[in-house]
Amino acid sequence: MQVALYSRKVSKTNLPYIVELLNQFKRMGWKPVLEKEFKKQLVKKIGMDNSTLEFTSHKDFVSGIDMVISLGGDGTFIQSVNYIRDSQVPIIGINTGRLGFLANVSKESINDAFEKLQRKQFDYQKRSLLRVETASNHFGDANVALNEVTVSRKDSSAMLTVHASLDNEYMNSYWADGLIISTPTGSTAYNLACGGPIIDPQCQLHVVTPIAPHNLNVRPIVVPDSTTITLSVEGRSRNYLLSLDGNSVNIKQREEVVIRKADFMINMIKLEGHNFLDTIRNKMLWGIDRRNN
Repeated sequence: MQVALYSRKVSKTNLPYIVELLNQFKRMGWKPVLEKEFKKQLVKKIGMDNSTLEFTSHKDFVSGIDMVISLGGDGTFIQSVNYIRDSQVPIIGINTGRLGFLANVSKESINDAFEKLQRKQFDYQKRSLLRVETASNHFGDANVALNEVTVSRKDSSAMLTVHASLDNEYMNSYWADGLIISTPTGSTAYNLACGGPIIDPQCQLHVVTPIAPHNLNVRPIVVPDSTTITLSVEGRSRNYLLSLDGNSVNIKQREEVVIRKADFMINMIKLEGHNFLDTIRNKMLWGIDRRNN
C-alpha cells in the first residue's frame, strides 16, 4: 500500500510527529510517497532515503496512491486536497496546528488513529467542493475550493457592490467588503468568522454570507447546492480579488463569476469514535463554563 504524506514544512515542533508517522508506516508495511519539497527537507534533517517515492502534482494521484495523510492544520489539509482533486484517494488529517476542523485527529492520538486504520474502524465521509468559472479562466484546472469562494476589495477602503443571481434570477446587490460562498465544510472557516451558520458537512447546500455589509438587515442565506450562483462586482476600484480557499487572483469590474457544485467529492476518512458534533464541541468549547477561570 502506497500512502502519500504531506506537510508544508519540517520544524522542531512537528518533526517528532513526522518521525512517529514514518515509524508507523514501517509497522503497517506501507510505502511512503512524499511531496517533493517536503521530501527534500526530510532528506536534509533526518537523512531520509533519497530514493523514497515522491509526488509533485495532482497527476501523480491518478493511480498508485491509496491514501493521503495530511500533517499540519486546516490549511495543510486544503493544500493536500488540491493534489487529490478528482482522484477519489481518501484523506485523513492529523492536526499540529490550532483549531483543526478538517485535520481533526490530534497529534497525541497518532497511535490510536493507526490502530483504527489497521482494524478498518473507519468510514468515508463525502465532502463537496465548489467549482468556479470565469471568462478569463483565472484558475485553470485548479478551479475548485473545499471551503469557500470569496470576492472582496483589493486596495481601496471603499465598499464594493456584489450583484448576485441564483439560477439566473436576480437575488441581491450586496454593499459590503465582499461576499463568501461557502460549502458545508467551509462553514466553520471564513463564513463562521463573518457571522454565517455552522452547517453539518453532510448537508447538500451552500451558504452566501456578506463580509461587513453596509445594510444591517442583510443576513447570510442558505441555498441548495444544485443552484448556480453568478456574481459580478463593481465599485471605485478597477480590480477586485477572487479567492478560492485563500488562493487569490485579480478580476475586473463586471466580470462574471459563475459558481457551481463540483462534479466530484472528496473522501474524508472518519475514524470510529469521531464525529462532527464532537469536533465542534471540543474546538469551540461548547458546554464549558469559563466564567470563573
